[in-house]
Amino acid sequence: MTRETPESGLARRRKRLSDEETARRMLAAAAATVEEAGLTVSLDHISFEEIIRDAGVARSAVYRRWPYKDLFFSDLLRELAKGASPAIADANPGALQAAARTVLAHLGWARTPGLRRALAGEALREGALGEFQIFHRSSAWRTYFALQATFRSLPDGHLRAEVQQSLAESEHSMVEDVATAYAQVARLIGLRPRAGITFGTVARLAIATLRGLILMAPSNPEITAQRFQANPFGAPEPAEWSEPALAIATVVLGLLEADPEVEWTDEHERSVTAILRSGCRRRKMQQD
Repeated sequence: MTRETPESGLARRRKRLSDEETARRMLAAAAATVEEAGLTVSLDHISFEEIIRDAGVARSAVYRRWPYKDLFFSDLLRELAKGASPAIADANPGALQAAARTVLAHLGWARTPGLRRALAGEALREGALGEFQIFHRSSAWRTYFALQATFRSLPDGHLRAEVQQSLAESEHSMVEDVATAYAQVARLIGLRPRAGITFGTVARLAIATLRGLILMAPSNPEITAQRFQANPFGAPEPAEWSEPALAIATVVLGLLEADPEVEWTDEHERSVTAILRSGCRRRKMQQD
């Protein structure tokens, strides 16, 4: 009686994979490839066979799920779009803590309503270039920009509608996060949006400015290299500015004004100081 050769462990594991698990592994492996190499306006640079190998799944199961690789790439676009919100706070977790330290160092400026925008400008001056450089190097942001470009080339239909919805949700989440951060700092130092403006509008325009600078940077290296002494917002003395910091601060501070209802007393300043120090300690503990 002939004894059958037992299957290898890999073959047994593959047989146990459901179609849903095969799909999950394939999409995860492809997303990892995109994250590492970046997404171009098309997906032609991604090898379907390499994704099958990296996912560790059976080719037969893959082709049963996606008889044509274009069907897989459509699902991949959907998957990428679902998670296509490069979180600003996550990308630069120290940004709010650094802004709080800067505000604390110059908090005396806020006693004078005319210097409150200068105080916010100082926080943006020190933080904007660092954030620009982080996002400029980020593969997640490159993928996000490419998804936006890819979406525009999609024909009308279910795929375009789904990708559009996912991107819209990502944009909304991103704007909300930035608007919340701006509102927290602005209100602490006695600033408010100008009449008819919301922090959501401020955040949208700031994100659009950052995005435009990132897209321009590869052919305009002076965006990151240029430095100049300036005092665009009436600070007590000039300081060194970068172009990203000046661009973002100009957009943000052009839409904010001193809040006349804020009475900056010694007690109010002590309260603001305590809040800022508490925030710095809490974020440091979270990072540690």
